Amino acid sequence: MKIALEAGRGSLALVLVAMAGLCVPLAAQAVAQEGAAAKQLAKKPVSSVMDLPRYTYKIEGKASEFLLTGEPFAKFVSEVKKNTQTTLDEYDITDKTTLKGLLGLQQAIAIFEGRTDDALAITPKLRELEDKEGVKLMQGEALAARVAAKKTAGADEAAYIEAFKKELEKRIGALPWEKVREEVKQTRSTAQIISKDLILGQVQAGLDPVVASNKGEVTGDTVTGLVRMRVMIDHQLPLMPAMAEVYGSMIDKNEKKVTVEDKWTPNLVTLGSGDKATPVVIAVWDSGVDTAIFAPKSQLWTNAKEIAGNGKDDDGNGYIDDVNGIAYDLQANYTPMLLHSVTEMKSDKALVTKHMKGMMDSQSAIDSPEAQEMRTYVSSLKPEQVQGFLEDLGLYGNYSHGTHVAGIATEGNPFARILTARLTFDYKTIAQITPSIEQAKKDAAAAEATIAYFKKAGVRVVNMSWGGGVKDIEATLEQKGAGGSTEERAKLARELFNIGKTSLENAMKNAPEILFVAAAGNSDNDNEFAEMIPSGLNVPNMVTVGAIDSSGKPTDFTTFGKNVVLYANGFEVDSYVPGGERMKFSGTSMASPNVANLAGKIVALNPKLSPTEIVEAMKRTGDPLEGHEGRIIINPKRAIGVLRGN
Repeated sequence: MKIALEAGRGSLALVLVAMAGLCVPLAAQAVAQEGAAAKQLAKKPVSSVMDLPRYTYKIEGKASEFLLTGEPFAKFVSEVKKNTQTTLDEYDITDKTTLKGLLGLQQAIAIFEGRTDDALAITPKLRELEDKEGVKLMQGEALAARVAAKKTAGADEAAYIEAFKKELEKRIGALPWEKVREEVKQTRSTAQIISKDLILGQVQAGLDPVVASNKGEVTGDTVTGLVRMRVMIDHQLPLMPAMAEVYGSMIDKNEKKVTVEDKWTPNLVTLGSGDKATPVVIAVWDSGVDTAIFAPKSQLWTNAKEIAGNGKDDDGNGYIDDVNGIAYDLQANYTPMLLHSVTEMKSDKALVTKHMKGMMDSQSAIDSPEAQEMRTYVSSLKPEQVQGFLEDLGLYGNYSHGTHVAGIATEGNPFARILTARLTFDYKTIAQITPSIEQAKKDAAAAEATIAYFKKAGVRVVNMSWGGGVKDIEATLEQKGAGGSTEERAKLARELFNIGKTSLENAMKNAPEILFVAAAGNSDNDNEFAEMIPSGLNVPNMVTVGAIDSSGKPTDFTTFGKNVVLYANGFEVDSYVPGGERMKFSGTSMASPNVANLAGKIVALNPKLSPTEIVEAMKRTGDPLEGHEGRIIINPKRAIGVLRGN
């Protein structure tokens, strides 16, 4: 089973998905339940993403051209509308993320059809389903401002834009800034770069090949996001500069007045020479690590029996040149390269690095030279240039992600010894490898071998900031035009998923001395309903981590679930990228190594503790997550203080 990095805030692809709804799976597109109790009893139960219905649509020609058509697109929207109603009538959906997704789709359909009152009526339902306070408060305010402005200004475009600015400022300005500030910043960042060419470029790269591979017969999982994209093009794009202006003024005005308490940094702790500690091996099972950064700090695990760079398996363990760890390529073949190569990058690496930093700065409302340069560059992109830009960012993500995670996992712990275990993730818009039984078994064997390697190396903590689900496999099969009919494809996806899930689960259970720390995910969804691994696994020696920001508020993106009990900072976390520079990334990918960091320090001070005891210590010394009963924010200072006898 091929998996992916838990990419967090900052990816342009994710920005476009969030704003335009491209390829939003039907798993996240359901409607609020209505009707009498008797009717509810007759509905088909939905306990998993795989229980939802699948609909197929005929797309004539290229999706990027079809998106801009008149009658053909209207007919398509009508079909989507009908199928949405069928889902409502026949399926008993209780998953909130699924309900929010399809309600959002219904709202987009209403806007497309000119039924603005119906669109506005959906907003209260969306708010009722939303648990993230900032998102709940912001929900529907821009839509309401658009509708009110149109009623005021009529057909006068200039008057409409001015009226929209006033309405938006009035509505958002009335909200408590400390609760919506991050949502405002992120929305402004998107408004500054979104364009018709960007949207069309992403459709050309991500949907046109899928439509071609399937001879125009594609599922709703793949194409219903086009409805939101059309609404974005027709109704929202003309107002984006005005929105960016209003939100920019609000940021300038309010950030100077409001101080948001940093509850995270004061609770961090550093181990030192005065601590009675022993070295602890922490495996960073990720996209690869720039070991040169950590060598001067003596923070690398070293295989003393292996001679570096001689191209031989000196210790006879089956791995060549595994001095600081092991690595597997995209096809699960062993490679001695612990850091992902960037030779396939189309642009200069230094330029892509600047663009990544600019993306992060822009989303944090930092108007740095890199942010300005990134916006200028993105605004100049033509549709045919978007794919290369997105893939370069994806490749840079593969290149930098593991190093960033390693820096977080070992910060303030001179006793940490990093063992790198590199996975290789696909950064291409269309998958390079078609999922198959053969490849799934090969991937599973590589995972089992990696965990066996951890055991022999004495690893005590493993960080896993990656994941995937059964729907991801199904989507990849569709991308490649493989797997047969819709039903056959779903069945094959399940089989492939189970191969990976079973092998990973068993291998982890067979390493009871190791604590596995998994990132929850960044899809604002339930990891059990979505059937995600490793996030959704229930293994005694594994913990799944959700993300908060430094104020202690759950991030908008964090995945949740029954087993997501521990939370840590995953918002604008500063760490290394290859070469030794530092950059702030966001995601549960950053929250997870914060927990691995604390686990490593606990083991360094008391190596006799079992994984279960380590987790219990973090729970016992943590702080309750406000408004989320049973959820705990780790408190490193308190946890280490107990071990020190403070």
